[in-house]
Amino acid sequence: GHIRRVAELTLRIAQKINETSDGLFADTGFNADQLKEIRLAGWLHDIGKITTPEFVVDKSTKLSTISDGIVTVKTRLELLKRDAEIAFLKEWIGHCLEEGHTEKPDALEGQFQERCRQLDEDGAFLNEINYGGEYLAEDKIDRIGRIARNRWFLNGEEQPLLSEQEVTNLAIRRGTLNNEERKKIENHAAVTLTMLSALPFPKKIKNVPSIAASHHERIDGRGYPRGLSGDQLPLQARIIALADVFEALTAKRPYKSAKKISEVMRIMAMMVKDNHLDRDLFRFFIEEKLFLAYAEENLATDQQDEVDFDFLLDQQ
Repeated sequence: GHIRRVAELTLRIAQKINETSDGLFADTGFNADQLKEIRLAGWLHDIGKITTPEFVVDKSTKLSTISDGIVTVKTRLELLKRDAEIAFLKEWIGHCLEEGHTEKPDALEGQFQERCRQLDEDGAFLNEINYGGEYLAEDKIDRIGRIARNRWFLNGEEQPLLSEQEVTNLAIRRGTLNNEERKKIENHAAVTLTMLSALPFPKKIKNVPSIAASHHERIDGRGYPRGLSGDQLPLQARIIALADVFEALTAKRPYKSAKKISEVMRIMAMMVKDNHLDRDLFRFFIEEKLFLAYAEENLATDQQDEVDFDFLLDQQ
């Protein structure tokens, strides 16, 4: 699973740094105890997730709780279609009684068909955005608001088609977690630090808690749990952060599909530009082809597409 792959990749990067005699990390190396620290930190980095609710960790769609709320939304849309059909039939009957003939008025038929078409399109749109993506555009967020203004009746009382909470969740810009859920899942790194810091690690590997808890820290200081930046982040922490991101992007999750290696590397190049990941370490990761060795061992064949090395290196 994720933990094993991150642990193995973290150790492999560290060992490759030890083997290099020129380039960016020629004067850098790890002794046996430091390698042990790195290996243990990799295996323990997500231990804090034992306190994270399972439905948050595995939340596959924006409206998921115990069940997927999109089913309820679709039911409401079907009720609106039935309401439109009833209104159409009432007007048709009234037309028949007034005019004395039974042909369907074209205008009424057209209005009914247009209403059904719009509701079907809105349902398909909501179903699509219920699955989290990399970015939700502003026009789609506006459309959610317009759809929410539709009204339906429950026990004789008029209700908005979408509740405020449903609008908030569907308008999540990236992924499937709302702000409250994201705080819960981000807390796992702080819990990892607390749990591991309480253990009596031998002095030679005393940095395991700090390294393990740093896998979501960023070079620019905007990571968590401690908001460390720059020189506050030792190389070991930068390695585990890179390994964690790479594994997460290449892996299939309940809330996303596995990405191809070329897309993963382009995303990581942008993360380097944004001062999320370490620039020198990412360049080393490319030049030593560490990602290709990982892909051959862990990724599906259809994920192993061509990677533009020159483009990636030019971005650095």
